[in-house]
Amino acid sequence: MSHDSSDLNSLQYRLHLTLQGTIQGVGFRPFIYRLATELNLTGWVNNSVQGVLIEVEGFRDVLEQFQYRILKEKPPQSEIETLDAVWLPTVGYSQFEIHASEPTNHKKKSAIVLPDLSTCSDCLQDILDPENRRYQYPFTNCTNCGPRYSIIRDLPYDRNHTTMAIFTMCFDCQNEYNYPLNRRFHAQPNACPVCGPQLELWDKNGKVIASLNQALKQAADIISSGQILALKGLGGFHLIVDARNETAVQNLRQRKRRPAKPLAVMYPNLEQVKQDCWVSELEEKLLSSAAAPIVLLRRIYDQLKSVAPNNPYLGVMLPYTPIHHLLLAELNFPIVATSGNFASEPICIDEAEVVTRLNTIADFFLVHNRPIVRPIDDSIVRIIANQEMVLRRARGYAPLPISLPNPIGANRSALYQTNFSLAQSSDLSIETPLKILAVGGHLKSTIAIAFNQKAFLSQHIGELENPLALAAFQEVINSLSNIYDFQPNIIVCDAHPDYYSTQFAENLSQQNQYPIVRVQHHLAHVFAVIAEHNLQPPLLGIAWDGTGYGLDGTIWGGEFFQVTETQIQRIASFRPFPLPGGDKAVFEPRRIALGLLYELLGNDLFNSGINLEFMESFKPQELKIMQTMLNRQLNTPLTSSVGRLFDGVASLLGICQTVSFEGEAAMALEFAIDDLETDEYYQFEWFDSPLRQAQDIALKRGENMDNMIYNCRYTLNWELIIKGILEDIINQKPINLISAKFHNSLVEAVVQIGKKLGEKTITLSGGCFQNKYLIERTISRLCQEEFQVYWSQKNPPNDGGLALGQAAFLINHQRFAPSQGKMGESS
Repeated sequence: MSHDSSDLNSLQYRLHLTLQGTIQGVGFRPFIYRLATELNLTGWVNNSVQGVLIEVEGFRDVLEQFQYRILKEKPPQSEIETLDAVWLPTVGYSQFEIHASEPTNHKKKSAIVLPDLSTCSDCLQDILDPENRRYQYPFTNCTNCGPRYSIIRDLPYDRNHTTMAIFTMCFDCQNEYNYPLNRRFHAQPNACPVCGPQLELWDKNGKVIASLNQALKQAADIISSGQILALKGLGGFHLIVDARNETAVQNLRQRKRRPAKPLAVMYPNLEQVKQDCWVSELEEKLLSSAAAPIVLLRRIYDQLKSVAPNNPYLGVMLPYTPIHHLLLAELNFPIVATSGNFASEPICIDEAEVVTRLNTIADFFLVHNRPIVRPIDDSIVRIIANQEMVLRRARGYAPLPISLPNPIGANRSALYQTNFSLAQSSDLSIETPLKILAVGGHLKSTIAIAFNQKAFLSQHIGELENPLALAAFQEVINSLSNIYDFQPNIIVCDAHPDYYSTQFAENLSQQNQYPIVRVQHHLAHVFAVIAEHNLQPPLLGIAWDGTGYGLDGTIWGGEFFQVTETQIQRIASFRPFPLPGGDKAVFEPRRIALGLLYELLGNDLFNSGINLEFMESFKPQELKIMQTMLNRQLNTPLTSSVGRLFDGVASLLGICQTVSFEGEAAMALEFAIDDLETDEYYQFEWFDSPLRQAQDIALKRGENMDNMIYNCRYTLNWELIIKGILEDIINQKPINLISAKFHNSLVEAVVQIGKKLGEKTITLSGGCFQNKYLIERTISRLCQEEFQVYWSQKNPPNDGGLALGQAAFLINHQRFAPSQGKMGESS
């Protein structure tokens, strides 16, 4: 018997929906409740460890309308990735309800944990309204805003799984929580002055000197008087001073041991930002977004000099919690709001430890009693080629996943035929789903856990250079793993044997018998872009940065990889040059300049009386030591690093001889261009033969060519670039012109190698491509030549993006044949 469409619409049906995506902690269940009630549907909705489950009964056409409107009208912070629908016989529901969350019962957890969200306009109106019961309450939130990732301990996202579990809701808050038409309906962090967290102001010894609103008002007075306040915010402590007060800023820098690195500024409102900085429509959107990151903005005037010395950009953010809104309303001027830590340490999150950790920096502490589960720094973004580029991925972005691409090539088990293939793991069959722990690198550390074709990326951890940072690194792994009940069956790390992350991975592998894969640093950079944009070969992947472990015994950092369906080849690189003193050269660009000129001139550099400004920064005895080191090749490792090349050129131009933070010299060289527009560039040379370039370099260094390992088909010889720079210095050409020509030379090198290889898809990654002039000009020139260009956007181009690239590389090498490893080695 058949039914026409009118018969079908007159019948009652039950529709079961399973939704996955960013749908917990965004008011999704209240939205479903209101929609179902409006359409007179019966059934239920609940959270599960995998997402949201819905069952509704009604007429078929109404159920189809319900399903359509879910996709059309979903809450603004939500994102539906999958919606599976099953039609079932009715069971006779009498009303629509929000059910308690489904018990875990050892089910696989895949629901997406939402990042913390900035205060919404409705909540801001509440705290500024004297008639509202939440007037000036610094922990106001709703389903559209407030803490999420910083307070969650477990899935599903319910109050008892957050640090708000210790606060019992009062009668009024409970009514809001239970009332479907209230925007705080099932808002898990819901609170008010009667039942929620509270503020206290402490002196530097931890003594309480004020509480509640009085604590906030006195904190504002402290900042206004030029003192340093440590404020416990959403994901940790900020160190705060009056950004206009040069003495206060310098005092903060001295105590924090941060002499020159730019500090972030929080403005009271967008109007004040626009008085000091140029703000595009996209930048305004980012500043005001739910993520509310720090946005790098071009200054209009050279104001707030001590905040970002000799820098045309300011890192700007707007208040993103009620505490910040209320404090900035009291002050009505911009404040420095920098991470509450010493250099290389994780930010402090606990009021109990802050007194011992930060009492030599802060004069007072504004604290609260809502526990923070994990430290989460402010994210940093900038606009590149009219697109957002995330430079530090943390608050507002982490731990949102990035989808991993399907393995390259038609055969999922196909092995790249390369000289750096991976060894077989006897524990993993081709059918076993990979559960990957990717531990990233050493600087700007992040980690990722990957399963079900998604990589869940951690927040920024920082440099793994002290016990606190190492402990934070392990805690982030444990915390993210616990949320998802995640246990890896394979580990992937950097190839550098001395990285703490590599050593951690090796120890974990040995303890649990997990196979481990070591991925070359710059290849991980390339695969991070491949993953983010879901690219397919063939393509040319370019990775330029300051340092990465080279598999030929040198330090890499100017790398070109040709990626096909069956092969990866390190097709090109920069001609290596020496770093006198090794790691010391990273902090003294003048040493790099010396190494570059020694490659050109040999001992004539020291004997011919060449008078260059950078050489005057050395004492005569230091120059003798440098000459001996270079002649005897003592502690002078070779590098192909573009980042170090930037450092050396900055020194040659007299811009920067020593640095106090990573990237300082390269940034200064970029900023030296100012607004100059020129297409001029220095000549350079691509060696076409590995034999020729090996012979050339070996002869200059007086070495036996048999000891040289250069496995590139092309090598960029920078000799003519440096000679051109020296000629322009001698001829007293403007520094901005020299810097622009240097940048342009690197851009043209990319265009030329792209033409030589014939690959039409090119990816750009690595810390050097944070340079706005370099990357935007590279993109522009490549597009002029009809290349397709992709670069890091959602995932940082720097080492904060390595974990994603490691996981993506591994996905593309699912099962591995035994071989002597190179690019990616396993055991």
